[in-house]
Amino acid sequence: MRRCLLGLFLLCGAPVAQAGDTPLLAYGARIAGDDARTRVVIDFDRKPVFFVHYVANPTRVIVDLPETSFGLKPEDLKARGVFTEIRYGAMGAGSSRVVLTAKKPVAITVADVKPDEAGKGFRLVLDAERVTEDRFAVLLKEQQWTGSVASTKTARVVEPPAAGSFVVAVDAGHGGIDTGAIGSETKMEEKSVTLAFAGELVAALNKESGVKAVLTRDKDEFLSLPERVQTARQHGANLFISLHADTLKQRDIRGATVYTISDKASDHLAANLAERENLSDEIAGVAFKSEPAEVADILIDLTRRETQAFSVNLARSVVSSFEGQINLINNPHRHAGFRVLQAPDVPSILLELGFLSNKEDEKLLVDPVWRRKVADLLAVAVRGYRGGAVANGG
Repeated sequence: MRRCLLGLFLLCGAPVAQAGDTPLLAYGARIAGDDARTRVVIDFDRKPVFFVHYVANPTRVIVDLPETSFGLKPEDLKARGVFTEIRYGAMGAGSSRVVLTAKKPVAITVADVKPDEAGKGFRLVLDAERVTEDRFAVLLKEQQWTGSVASTKTARVVEPPAAGSFVVAVDAGHGGIDTGAIGSETKMEEKSVTLAFAGELVAALNKESGVKAVLTRDKDEFLSLPERVQTARQHGANLFISLHADTLKQRDIRGATVYTISDKASDHLAANLAERENLSDEIAGVAFKSEPAEVADILIDLTRRETQAFSVNLARSVVSSFEGQINLINNPHRHAGFRVLQAPDVPSILLELGFLSNKEDEKLLVDPVWRRKVADLLAVAVRGYRGGAVANGG
C-alpha cells in the first residue's frame, strides 16, 4: 500500500512500461461522493505504478500510468461530486493517463494501491476533496512536475521521400485519451472515424502517380497539436490534411466543410469549432506552453501569405471535387484560427467530413463504401491542386 497525504508531491513509481510488458488492464471503476469530497476507484489486473499531479485553468488532477487497456463502460467513470469531466486513454507508446477535471480547486488526500479482496488484482483508490485557491496554488508550486510528460514514444523513423515525390500528410484528428466527438446514434468515437477514413485516403492518394501519402498517426494514440505539425514537416510534406467529424448543438446541420487558417474566423460556427479543436491538448492534460509573441501570433503573420494562398487553393479544389457528389454545408469553405494548421511552410486544410450529431451524416461516416468514395474524390482534388501548384511554381 502506498499512501500520499495532502500537500505532498504524489510520486508512486515512474509510470513507464518496461520492455516486453503487456499493457495493464483496467477492468472496472466506480466513483462516489459529493461537492466536497469524492472517491475514485479503478480496478487493475496487476499492481499499477502511477504518478499524480495537478494542472490549473481549469483545475485538473492527472494520473499518469504505464500503458493501459481501459476495458471500462462509459458509466463506470461518469463524472460526479467534485469532478465535472473524466477522460482516460493512451498518451503514446508505453504510457496512459486519467484526467479528472474539477469544478473548483481540489487536492488528492489519499492515493492508495490495494490488493483486491477477491484476489483478482489491485485497485487504485483516489480521494479528492475541495481546498482553497491558496492551498491549490501551493500544491501547484510544490509539485516537481514541470508541465511536460516524459516521452516514452518510440522515435518515429521517417524515410526521406523519393526524389520528385509529392508528399501528403494525412492527420487523423484526436486519438488516445482525446476521443473527440461521440456519435449520437452509434456512439462511435470521432478518433475511430478519422483513423478509418485516414487509412482510406492514404490508400487512394498512394494510387496517384508521384504521390506519397503518410499518416501522422496509424493507431489509437494521442498526439499533441504541435506534434502533428512536426510529424508532417519531418516527412517533408507538401500538403497537410487534418480529418475531423465533430458534433453540433444544431443537429439538423450536416455536410462536409473545408477550413483554412485565418486570424479572424469567417463565422461563429468556424470560431466555435476552432476553439474546441484547439482544446485537444488541454483535454489530454498537456500544459499549453506560451510561445514568443511573434510565434503565438501565428495565423496570418507567421503563416506565409504564399502558403496561405496555396491552402485556399487546396480548399477550393476539394469543394469543387465534392460538389454534386458529396453533401456540403452552406458556404463549405470557411476559416478560423486552428492551431493544427499553423505550419508556416506547408499548405494545410482541416476537413470536417460531416457531423456525428446528425443522423444522416453519422450513417455515412461509419459506412466504408461512402468513405472510399470521399477518399477517391479527395485524391482527385489533390491531383487538381498539384497540377495548379506546379504550374504556378508551387
